[in-house]
Amino acid sequence: MEKEFELNDIVEMKKQHPCGTNRWKIIRMGADIRIKCEGCGHSVMIPRREFARKIKKILIKNDPSSASS
Repeated sequence: MEKEFELNDIVEMKKQHPCGTNRWKIIRMGADIRIKCEGCGHSVMIPRREFARKIKKILIKNDPSSASS
């Protein structure tokens, strides 16, 4: 079962980031996915398969209809 994640979703990963937070924003999608730590701003690029294995849950879904500017 693959979780349906999209660009700009806020997700929780299985392992906590060293800065102390566990919230990540998806900022790029393709064969690799780039995620940005919501705590310190550090970004990491990981392969899509690895990301799908390491994601715990989607905390906030991006709603494109309510996007402003």
